[in-house]
Parts: sequence; C-alpha cells; structure tokens
Amino acid sequence: MAQSSDLDLDLVLAAFKKFAVHGDMKATGEELNGKNWNKLCKDCKIIDGKNVTGTDVDIIFSKVKQKTSRVITYEEFQKALQELAPKRFKGQSKEEALESIYKLVEGGGPTNMGVTKVAKKGAVDRLTDTSRYTGSHKERFDDSGRGKGRKGREELVENTGYVGAYKNAGTYESKMKGEK
Repeated sequence: MAQSSDLDLDLVLAAFKKFAVHGDMKATGEELNGKNWNKLCKDCKIIDGKNVTGTDVDIIFSKVKQKTSRVITYEEFQKALQELAPKRFKGQSKEEALESIYKLVEGGGPTNMGVTKVAKKGAVDRLTDTSRYTGSHKERFDDSGRGKGRKGREELVENTGYVGAYKNAGTYESKMKGEK
C-alpha cells in the first residue's frame, strides 16, 4: 500500500475510534459494529448511491469480519476500505482510490442529522408570561406579574364543618345555647 506524505493515518484511526464509541456508552473504541460502520460510510460520503450503496457496505462488513464476530477491528476496517476504494473511485488506480477513500474518512466524526434541538426559550417564556393569562388564572396574579398566593383564589375553602352555600352557617352554637 503506497502512502503519500499528505495522508494521515492517525486521523483515519481517530475517525474510526469516534465512530466506534458513537451511541454506545460501554464501547472502548477498539471495535466498530455494523450499525456504526454504516454510519461512518454515510457520514464520510463513502456511500454515494451510485457506485457504493448501503448493501455494498453491509456485504463488505460481513466479508471482512470474523465469522462469529459482530464487530470489526481497525485492521479489518482497513481491509474493508481497501475493498470499497475501487468501487467508490472507479477511474483511479488501486492506490489512488485507497488514498481518496482515506481522505474521505480522515478527521471525520459522527454527525447528528435529524436530531431535535433543545428549545432555548420560547415555550417556557410563553407559558410563564402572566400578562397572557386569561380567565380565572389571570385573577391569581397582580399587575407586576407576581402571584397573589391564597388571596388570589376567589373561593377559599373554609374548614367550618358546614357545606359551602349553607345559609345558617355558624348558628349551631347559638341554637345549642337556646335549648339549654
């Protein structure tokens, strides 16, 4: 394998390790599983849809890994790239194609396409803006937006022992005194 001076295999190894640990908290970065191999090929633009497809990538992964294994090592990863290079770069020699494929991979890392971003504010500010409250909720805040606490509630519960709309509430004591 011919290596030119501008090709940095340390960057290829770094990319391999980034993808090896992507999405797996227990991963050591020494082995790459099939899912992350596919992600590496997509994110580094090895899969172009014409010369190299997702199926090609899966077949080569199965070809280079050990029979009983579900992951590939860095050496097997290099073999896989050697197999993919002539397919991806058809007009180039084997060495040029391999160099071109290393260029695609080196320094690469997993991209998070389609991942939902965290809303910086917006919803929280809108939900906690007391000036926008209507109806009974509006009555619970003063003009400055501070809550009135219990005073802001129109119907406070009275623990008198009487039902809410009872007309003769508080007359029990006087009735009892009158009977004696």
